[in-house]
Amino acid sequence: MTAELISVGTEILLGNIVNTNAAFLSQECAKLGLSVYHQCVVGDNEDRLLEALKMALKRSDIVILTGGLGPTKDDMTKAAVAKLVGRSIVMNEHSRQRIIEYFKGREDYTRVAENNWRQAEVIEGCIVVDNKNSIAPGEIIELPAGKRLILMPGPPNELKPMFRNDIGPYLAKLQEVVLYSEMVKVCGIGESMAETMVLDLIEGQENPTIAPYAKTAEVHFRVTARAASEEEGKQLVAPVVEELKKRFGDNVYTTKEEESLEEVVISLLKQQRKKIATAESITGGLIAATLINVPGASSVVDESFVTYSNEAKHKRLGVKEETLKSYGAVSEQTAKEMAEGICQATGADVGIAVTGIAGPDGGTPEKPVGLVYVGCCVEGKCEVEELRLKGNRQKIRDMVVVRALDFIRRGILQ
Repeated sequence: MTAELISVGTEILLGNIVNTNAAFLSQECAKLGLSVYHQCVVGDNEDRLLEALKMALKRSDIVILTGGLGPTKDDMTKAAVAKLVGRSIVMNEHSRQRIIEYFKGREDYTRVAENNWRQAEVIEGCIVVDNKNSIAPGEIIELPAGKRLILMPGPPNELKPMFRNDIGPYLAKLQEVVLYSEMVKVCGIGESMAETMVLDLIEGQENPTIAPYAKTAEVHFRVTARAASEEEGKQLVAPVVEELKKRFGDNVYTTKEEESLEEVVISLLKQQRKKIATAESITGGLIAATLINVPGASSVVDESFVTYSNEAKHKRLGVKEETLKSYGAVSEQTAKEMAEGICQATGADVGIAVTGIAGPDGGTPEKPVGLVYVGCCVEGKCEVEELRLKGNRQKIRDMVVVRALDFIRRGILQ
């Protein structure tokens, strides 16, 4: 079956908000075995939305609309769909009662703005999908020839749980086959090299299939199988995942789709009961911030130093003045002393240090923009890695964060 996405909202066209819903829904549809060949954004204009809807229904089995279900006049998704399918818009008493319950305890619901009741109105004959995080329900409209229109609210914190809990399971029942997939995440190998290492598998694939995705300093491989059941899908995918793990070895940091590199690092630190501290120059605290994004990181992350100047490196981390004078701030020797110094200054079991040139200025023929040294000290054993990265200032800094996290991971596992 084919699905098509229509995002409604002038604010998306103007760039005021980023359309993360389309990315989320595309991924979820792929998991369900739905082929998404088209998606578009339409402003708050009924005529243009009707035009997009007519085209979508000609070429797709399922059309998912997001946004335009609010209480204001520019929220016209329901009106356009009702006009298209020739149905009335009616008050849904169940949704009306949910609005009453939603406002109880917040304010006297009798003083709720009149236009809020519009959100309890639905297209006649639709399947109403409760919005458990707000008041605008979703709607499923079943049409002749197996076509379906699905209306969902635009806010991601409403759309995502509605899809996962209700819309997704509904669509899954329509599929004759199950699409089962697993992810293999690789770090420390470039995209081109990673693809070369599995090119024979990709060229000879039928079922399952392998799809590589390039991320910042990472490559992810999605292994997907079409099967009659989830259990059969797992059996088809398992040997391919094992082959990828064999080829990439310790460059594979997880086979869990939802697990990030920083989560893996925090988990390893917790398992080994190790504390970590960071000493950052080029990244300005980004490594620490990334680690702290993980819930529960406070049990293993104690301190972080941002030491941009030579004086700070010497004063806070104990980097020798002679080292800075002889080798410079961007050097293997300085990175090593920074990593050792952060452990000595904080008592941490693991110290990670980075120093480099992010650009666009500051590079020389001997030390060009993108030259970075990463030092990692684990219980007194210190190693340094030299990186030569390409890209603009932000891209280089982002890549340093990933490479540093991977260096920590490898250091802990040794």
